[in-house]
Amino acid sequence: MHWHILGAGAMGCLFAAQLDRQKIPLTLLLRSTKENQSEITLDIEGVSGASQHQLAVQACSAKGQIDYLLVMTKAYDVLPAVTSVVQRLSPQSVILLLSNGIGFAEQIQRNHPQLQLALGTTTEGAFRRGPWQIQHAGLGSTRIGQAATTATPAWFEDWRSSLSDCHWDRQISAAQWRKLAINCAINPLSALEGCRNGELASKPALAAKVRELCAEMTLIGQAAGQCAAVSGLEHKVFEVIKATAANRSSMLQDITAGRRTEIDYINGYADRCARQFAVEAPLNRELLEALRQLEQARFP
Repeated sequence: MHWHILGAGAMGCLFAAQLDRQKIPLTLLLRSTKENQSEITLDIEGVSGASQHQLAVQACSAKGQIDYLLVMTKAYDVLPAVTSVVQRLSPQSVILLLSNGIGFAEQIQRNHPQLQLALGTTTEGAFRRGPWQIQHAGLGSTRIGQAATTATPAWFEDWRSSLSDCHWDRQISAAQWRKLAINCAINPLSALEGCRNGELASKPALAAKVRELCAEMTLIGQAAGQCAAVSGLEHKVFEVIKATAANRSSMLQDITAGRRTEIDYINGYADRCARQFAVEAPLNRELLEALRQLEQARFP
């Protein structure tokens, strides 16, 4: 199986390297390539060891059928990225969405209902050290699934063999909701406070807000029919904070780098659910509006 990968950020490159280690054919899809550019050299360092990879690259506008597509762009880029290669996809193509947040799959289904989507979530950690230089910052668990699919598909073997902890999840929506709820309690607060994750537990005022966000997300999840996903949420969130105490959340990294955040697909999605089910979640909405105002000031 030959995988094409949309998303040359830290996580897309990390997963490309993991596939390449297993000799699985792949091509990185770039918005544009330099004249006669056909490959790049990718360096990986960190918890999975040091390695170098010569990977094929191709412009999104290139020709040729895509049978297996991994999408690991920012959440707000998922639909534009898939649309940029839609002429290369068929109803039989497998499109695996492993971006952060919830909501982009529905956008694709509305705009391109013929496409076959698989969904995933990961807690692997990585960041970019320089051009085509990636630091694998933390091992994590990856869960992949597909609605209305009971049998594990043959293509999943590529992922099971490439990642140290990867599972086919027949309840993938619950896994996505669990990660969403955790992100809602950690990311915006750390981004607005400009603090590492550990401070959300060590500072009493911030810890109180984390607990309040957990309570709100529990009510929203229960109303949305995701009771299992939000069961014991507060305990799980503080476990994640402890395990990632020295880390800066992806949202804080985006703010620091002057990039758009994925707030509309994290707390924004939670807010839309709260409105839909008439659940009061004022702190989530307050943080959402604060991040949106910050972004509007930077991206008018």
